Amino acid sequence: MDTPMDETTQADRGADVAAPRIAPHKPLDNYYQSEENRHKYVVDLFNQSAPHYNTIEKCFGNIGLWYRGFSLRRAGLAPGMRVLDVAMGTGAVACNAVRLVGPEGRVFGIDPSVGMIREAQKVFKGPVTRGVAGHLPFRDDRFDYLTMGIALRHVADLGEAFGEYYRVLKPGGTVWILEAHVPPSGIGHWFTKMMWGKVIPGITFLATRSEPAKLLMDYYWDTIDQAASRETVTETLKAVGFEEPTYRMAHPVCEFVAQKPLR
Repeated sequence: MDTPMDETTQADRGADVAAPRIAPHKPLDNYYQSEENRHKYVVDLFNQSAPHYNTIEKCFGNIGLWYRGFSLRRAGLAPGMRVLDVAMGTGAVACNAVRLVGPEGRVFGIDPSVGMIREAQKVFKGPVTRGVAGHLPFRDDRFDYLTMGIALRHVADLGEAFGEYYRVLKPGGTVWILEAHVPPSGIGHWFTKMMWGKVIPGITFLATRSEPAKLLMDYYWDTIDQAASRETVTETLKAVGFEEPTYRMAHPVCEFVAQKPLR
């Protein structure tokens, strides 16, 4: 059974190699005054927006929910696996994972937002822990598969988070990350900005009448537009020890997959 680590293990834990410090996106001072304030700002924003978070999925026919399941299956999530879903949000990835691992597998969730956890527990009945990607409260080599869906931009440091992913995965385990991205072409950038920066925040406000929910969607676009490059993500995965990290673009998202080496 997986349980949070005791104090001794917590102090002794660490990735096999030192991870580089890489910001997930450029500073956005118009939202928070300093990097020290960013985590609290983001968690508060998610807490306020949590009851409305699934509105956009519903407005677009839940195609994002279907795609998460399709992508997980393609990337090798299979029956019997033990899965950790990091930054689980309202449970979109975790619920898909439960269906794929079947009764012999098990899915764990972790998120820093109490509000998001509360929403997730309406549809996800597995164990859930409050916590952040850079300090996972699980022992080494515990999971076959680790997932993160549309949340990488909110970690404090890519190297720190990926070092923790490496630590808690079993040898041979897989990390799967789904993230929004901006196409490199001018027309692609314009269209993505129009959708993420204008249409989606507008629809969110019309459907929810919630200023925090609209602000979250505004923040989403700015973090997407200023996010670390796909190459930076794969290079950082490799730097902490993952083998042959790859990415697959499927506009407007990008899937990153890598394996922890067998020892």
